[in-house]
This record gives sequence, C-alpha cells and structure tokens, in this order.
Amino acid sequence: MTDPVEEEFTGRFLVLLQEDAIDEGVAELGAIAGFDPNSGDLDPDTVQVFPELGVAVVSADPNLLTELNGAAERPGPVQIVEPERVVHLFDAAREEEEPSAEADESVLTWGLQAVGADISTATGKGVKIAVLDTGFEKNHPDFAGRTITTKSFITGEDVQDGHGHGTHCIGTSAGPRKPATAPGYGIAYEAEIFAGKVLSNAGSGSDGGILAGIDWAVSNGVAVISMSLGADVSPGTPYSQIYETVAQRAMAKGTLIVAAAGNASSRPAKVAPVGHPARCPSIIAVAAIDVNRAIAFFSSGTVDKIGQIDVAGPGVDVYSSFKLPEKYARLRGTSMATPHAAGVAVLIAEKTGARGFELWARLALTALRLPLPSTDVGGGLVQAP
Repeated sequence: MTDPVEEEFTGRFLVLLQEDAIDEGVAELGAIAGFDPNSGDLDPDTVQVFPELGVAVVSADPNLLTELNGAAERPGPVQIVEPERVVHLFDAAREEEEPSAEADESVLTWGLQAVGADISTATGKGVKIAVLDTGFEKNHPDFAGRTITTKSFITGEDVQDGHGHGTHCIGTSAGPRKPATAPGYGIAYEAEIFAGKVLSNAGSGSDGGILAGIDWAVSNGVAVISMSLGADVSPGTPYSQIYETVAQRAMAKGTLIVAAAGNASSRPAKVAPVGHPARCPSIIAVAAIDVNRAIAFFSSGTVDKIGQIDVAGPGVDVYSSFKLPEKYARLRGTSMATPHAAGVAVLIAEKTGARGFELWARLALTALRLPLPSTDVGGGLVQAP
C-alpha cells in the first residue's frame, strides 16, 4: 500500500486550445483574463502560449478559473483547464561504489553494453534529441566540437548546469564513446543535441517550463525528447489530459516523448505508481534495472489502471558526464534509465527512418524480454538496432 502524495501546484493554470483554432482560443482567453492578444508583447507572468502544442499557461484568480472552466465546458476553442504542477528532477542518488565485478567497464559503461549499443553500427547521426532537464555543462571537454543547441526556460538562469543532473542525462543519451578518460558512456554519440533547461539549478520547475521546452523541441524537428523529471502521485490519480493531448500532437509531428517513471518505490514493501507526466498513455514510461537485470528497489511501477511502465533501461551505478569540476559521476534513478531508452530510440530512428508512433512501436517491440513482471519493466530492456 502506498501513502497519499501531497501534490504541489503553482497557482497558475494550463489551458488546452483547439488545435486548428489556437488564435481564436488565445482571443477567448484574453477576453476572460483581461489581456490583449494583439498587443504583440504579452506579459509572460499573465499568459504564455505554445503554438506548436496548442497550450497556454495563464495566471488566474478563483473567479477567473470559474470562467475558464465554463469556457472549456461549452463548444469552442478552449477545451481543457488544469492546475499547473510543480515538478522536480526525480532524485538521483550518488553512487559510492563501482558496479559489481560482473560489469567490465574498461571500454564502455555496463549500461551501453546492456542495451547492445556496443555492437550496434548506429550512431544517431542526422537525428535530433532534446534533453529537458537542469541544463548542460557548457565547458565540458568531452563535448568540444559537438553541435549543441541550448535554451533556458528558467527565469534568471542561463542553460549552464549548476546541478549536474541534466549533463548526466545528456551524456548517457548522446555523449561520447571515446572520451579522453574511459569508459565511453554515450549511446547516440553522433546525434544532434538540444539541451533545454526546464528545471532550475536546485532541480525544480513547473509544467509551463516543460511545455515550453516540448514546444521548442517540436518546432525544431526533434525526433526524441528525454525527460528525467516529474511529480510523484497517489495511486488512482488521473493522468493529465493536457499532457496526453500534447504528447499525441507532438507524436503526430514526428516527436516521441520518453519520460522517467519515478523513484518513489521502496521495494519489496512498497511499489509506487508511475509519476506525472510519464503516466500519460502517449508518453513512454521508463523503469530502472540494475547490472543483474533486477528491478531497482526505487523504480515506480504499474499499480492500477492509470499509468503503466512501457520499457526499462539501466538505472543503477550509471557513469556519465557531470558538471565541472567533478566532470563525471555515478548516479542511480529512473532518471538514468530514461536517457538510455531515449538514446536507443534515436539509434532506431536513424536506422529505420521511423518517427512518432512507429518509433514507439519499434522501441517497444525490439525490447529484450526479462524474467520480471511487465508491471515492473513493461516490454523489457530497450535494445539498440
């Protein structure tokens, strides 16, 4: 049995707009919220509009919320209204020890070997991947010469990673195979990297920042978005209908979203449900396994009819790039499993040309079946083509 989770909200609201009537939806929002959508300079504290996704984030007092909900309940361009959540990186504990003797990491990390990246001829070349996280260590020597597009969606902070979590996830998904110091740790090592800072240096952010990052990635033709973040929820919590629609709209434009399931379990005593937003049916939820292919004790899982695990990735004793001066770190979490899965998706996209739902299907159908419940690992351990 899992304990109820106290969700955090920002006080702002997410508004889903009809996809073919976004301008009309913004005009209706303006009429309700008291802003002029044609002014050309909307106050981001009042409203933010993400045109690729058809979503807006608005500040609203209780009276305004009643009007917004009223607009969503009648036919028109305003479709769904939800409170905006506070989100966090899924806490990734530092590992104090090297992996067990069963893992030879003299050349490549055990995670790369586990997903078959060491024997794949795919490199990720020509495919774009976005990692939405705490940013990127811009001065990391292992990434010198790489094409990296960056943008911060955190007010008052540039993309420079003051935490390290984002740099670690970028390293796993698309870092180098032959860094100056072994082992190599990057799966799609020739992919084009988009580093979006949607979490602060303290590791927190909001739905609006994540949606801004997704909108940016979709508008740049990114094939795969990796998100090692979210919010823990109680069993039975409905998934976000707005994120679900966003994921469907992104997939229709050729962008697949891969997200961490969460680290809220304490196995075997407690299995926690898949967190937000990975619990949405159209977002791939990734669980974590260890070097022995056992489910990680912290990995959230399928516990009811809402939110399920889709695939699993290496998520314990994961070595990758980190902020300076540390340069490298070993972390654990579904946060570490997610960029393994996203990197493999990039390799499949390169090899097959698949995008969107076809890419999802290929990632899931080629996963290695494990002698573990599908409620824990979904279709199994992702495998490079």
